[in-house]
Parts: sequence; C-alpha cells; structure tokens
Amino acid sequence: MTNSPLWESKLWESPLWGWPAWLMLLPVLVPLLGALVFGVLGWRPSTRWVGAVSAACVLGAAIAIAAGVTASGPQVAFFSLLRVDALSAFLLIVIGAVALISAVATPRYLAVEVEAGRADERDCRHMVLLVQVFLALMALAVLAAGLGVLWVAMEATTIVTAFLVGQRRGRAAVEAAWKYVVICSTGIALALLGTFLLNFAAQHTPLPAGLDWVDLVAAAPNLDPGVTRIAAALLIVGFGTKAGLAPLHAWLPDAHSQAPAPVSALMSGVLISVAFYAVLRVKVIADAALGPEFARALLVVLALASLMLAASLLLAQRDYKRMLAYSSIENMGLLALGAAIGSPLAIAAVLLHILGHGLAKSSLFLGAGRILQVTGTSRIDRVRGLAAREPLLAGCFGFGVLAIIAFPPFALFASELGMARAGFDAGLGWQMTAALLLVLVIAASLVNHTSRMLLGAPVAAVAAPSEAAASKDTVVDAAGLEAVDLAPVPAAGPFSSPPVAVRTLPARSSVAVASPIPAVLPIAIEVAAGPTVADARRSRPSAEIYAMGGALLTCAVLGLTLGPLGPLLAQATAVITRTP
Repeated sequence: MTNSPLWESKLWESPLWGWPAWLMLLPVLVPLLGALVFGVLGWRPSTRWVGAVSAACVLGAAIAIAAGVTASGPQVAFFSLLRVDALSAFLLIVIGAVALISAVATPRYLAVEVEAGRADERDCRHMVLLVQVFLALMALAVLAAGLGVLWVAMEATTIVTAFLVGQRRGRAAVEAAWKYVVICSTGIALALLGTFLLNFAAQHTPLPAGLDWVDLVAAAPNLDPGVTRIAAALLIVGFGTKAGLAPLHAWLPDAHSQAPAPVSALMSGVLISVAFYAVLRVKVIADAALGPEFARALLVVLALASLMLAASLLLAQRDYKRMLAYSSIENMGLLALGAAIGSPLAIAAVLLHILGHGLAKSSLFLGAGRILQVTGTSRIDRVRGLAAREPLLAGCFGFGVLAIIAFPPFALFASELGMARAGFDAGLGWQMTAALLLVLVIAASLVNHTSRMLLGAPVAAVAAPSEAAASKDTVVDAAGLEAVDLAPVPAAGPFSSPPVAVRTLPARSSVAVASPIPAVLPIAIEVAAGPTVADARRSRPSAEIYAMGGALLTCAVLGLTLGPLGPLLAQATAVITRTP
C-alpha cells in the first residue's frame, strides 16, 4: 500500500482518518458550519456572503470528489455509512451548482424584502440558517451508502423546507406548507413501508443483506419477486411524490410558488432531482430482481400522467410562479420516461437533463422572485412590457424559458433529443409520440404566457377607455412604462385659476398624458427630468442577474459540449445501467 496513491488507499474505509474521507464529508459539514455562523451572528453585512462561500465550498468539494471517483472508482468511508460513486458525485455537482446560484442572489433578494418591510433581520436569519441545513441534508442524501440513511435525509429535508415554504406566515404560505408536509409525508411513509419490505426480502436470501446499495444489488437475483415487486412500487411512488410526479404532485405548485425565490430555486432546481436520484437507485435494484419490464411500466404511467397534468394546467395558467412549478412537473415526467427506457443513451440524457433543468429552473425562479418584487404581483395578466422596464431581467427570464422548453443550444435540447431517440429505438413509439405532443403543448403555453409578460403593452396603457375614465387621478407616461397617482390639489377659491402640480419623470418619459378629469379639478403637468440615482442603480446589473446569466450560459455550453463532465457522466450512466 505504501506505493499506492493516497486516494486509492484503504484510508477511504477508515472510520475517522484520511483526507479523502473528510473530503467526502465536506459537502455536509461546510453548510452545517454556515448554519452555525448564521445562528450565532445572525444576518448582517458581515455575514451576507457566508451562504455563497458555503455553496462554493460544496461545489469545489464535489468537483474534487468527482475527479477522485473518476480516477479510482467508488469509495466508502465513516463506518460504511457514506459511499460515493460516479452517480453520487454527479448529483453533488448539481447540488453545489444550484446552491451557488441561489446563494449569490440571496443577499440582494433579502435586502429588497427588508427595505419593503416584508421581512426583518430575524426572518432573514431564519431563512439563511435553514437553507444551510437544507443543503447539508441534500448532500447527505446522495452520499448515503444505503437506503436507510437516504430515507432519513429525505424526511429531514421535508421538515426543514416546510418552515421555509411558510416563511411569509400568510394564509397562502401556511396552507402551502401544511399541504407540502401532509402530501410529502404520505409519500415518505410509502417509501418507509417499501424500505421495510425490501429489507425483509434481503434478510431472507442465502446471504442476508442489509440496506446497503451494493449489497442489495448483489442480492437482487435472490430476492423474493412478490415482496420485491410491492417494495419497489412503494419506493418509486413514495420517492416520486417528493420528486413531484403525479398523482401525488399537488404540493409542488403551492410550495414552489409560496416559498422565497432563493428557496424555490433550490427546491425546483435540485431537491426534486435528489428525490428522483432515489428513484433511480431503486430502479437499479428492481431491474436486477424483476427485470426491466416492471419498473418500466410503472415509470411510463407516472411520466405520461405528469406530462398530461402539466400540459392541461399550463394552458390557462394565470400565475407565473405556478407556471414554473408545473414546468417542473413536466420535466420530472420526462426524467421518469427516460428512466423507463433505461438504455445507456436514455440514462445519460436523464442525467444531463437533471443538470440542465437545475441550472435553467433555478435561474427562472430567481427571475420570478425579482419580477414579483418589481411589479408587486404574480399574475401573468398584470405583468406587461417587462422588457422595456427591466431589460436585463426580462432577457434572462426569456432565455430561461427558451432553455426550459429545450431550445437549442441549451442542454435540455440535447437531453430531450437523446431521450426521444432512445425511446423510439427501445420500441416505445406511441409513448414517445404522446410525450412529444404533450411537450409541444407545454412549450407553446410557456412561450405564450412569457411573451405576453415581456413584450406586451403595460397594463395601464392597454386599459379600456371606460376604465381609464374611471381612474380619475392617473397619469401615464407617453412610453407607457409606468403610472403614477396624483392627489387633487384644492383650489384657492371658486374663481381662481386651478393650481399646478409639478413633478419629475425619469429621462425615458418626455410627454405625459393625463386621463380625462373634470374641469374643476387641478391641472397636473409632468416635467421630464434627467436620470435619478434610483434609475442609475437600477441600470446596473444586480447579483441575481449575474447568477441567472451565469447559469444560463453554463446550460448553453453543456448543450454543446460536456467537457470534463463527459467521463463522469459516462461512469454515472454505467452505475444505473450496470454496463462496463
């Protein structure tokens, strides 16, 4: 052993010693340390970037672990409670990347919320602390060496994120949090029952096995088919609930629309993907014990049900945050369909889709949160002309929608094309045809809703004449970019000239048009002025714009080339397909 590299040494299997083992634990320990910092020091200017540093450390550790696994294969540490292979390392990179995107945008998001009076220092500390715990639990879930630790980590994420969903403590937020807890706990309970049954089947094999992934796969040919069939169905449906698959999907639109934007980015960008990671692990065992037909049939049903649900509810969707949530259900349906196909091409496309969806959807939810702060509404029909008001934000949001509907060159185009090719090659012609038709309906709905938000005329400018007349104290600038309310100024006397109210408009407005008002009311004159300090601040790209732009650029690059991720993706695919 003295001549072998440290990475390949048995120190990996040591319970407490060896830097590779501690490296494996860093994605869990660093966020917990960040939570401790926030718990002690709170949310203040000196700690505002602790979350971003924590996420960057998680991503760096994930990349280092991936490099070691690619070179030396799977490794086990800490009394065999933790195990990392190519699939785990790939999901760790997804977790770190999405967490970094969310963390970079968090300080600006919270600053606006505090300034608007919707949050205070206590709320900010509560949110960032729980986000760090949430991040640690997701890392633990993918590092778990067995089904038992994975189940515990997934249940813990439900508890932590329930408090994050109800952060605003309004009626809708509390209702969404309770619905999230009840439905996801139901799914996790089904998964727990499946875990018990699978453990029972594993204990009654010639060489009794526990819940370790490697042991379960090795013992799979000897598992009782009847018990394993029930266990696999419960596990897939149970973890599929946490992934947002129909029929137990109802928590997702409410939770993702009510949670703070950085939390929604994490939940939609990576939490549901971690839950689907559990589905993939169960599928490997089910295929080895029962053959691929059982899991394929179940996953196809869940996939098509999810796609039909998303397509039907997106057609007339009125809330853009819920629109993004239903898009997540669609993408989870596509992942289930790709997993059902099960070929190396399909599984590679599924893994690429997980990464691409995490990058694109996290940027979209951050954009949606900023749009809500700018406009004060989440209604699609009340957001118009965003490209004129906030061009950078509108551009990132528009490109994010193009990415999520699999427009080239984004990664989701390559992944969906790979799944379609693999599906037709596997003889699932009518299933793939139905799925593609539903995807087209969903894409058309997303483009229709988004184009109205970004390119339509502002609401005040498109109001009906009767509505404009009823709004007696409204002035709209000539560019149709904003409306301001004018309070009537009382006249000095019955025969005196009406006084003049003079205010300044931003430089982009040169003419003011007043709505019809009675002659007895004062006259309002709007005078164009130069750019204000607020306009200059608004014109500079904020942190969330950089985060969104970086995520979308990375997603586009991955659609063209995998680069260093290629070998890791190939090995992760082999873990699921059990091919050399």
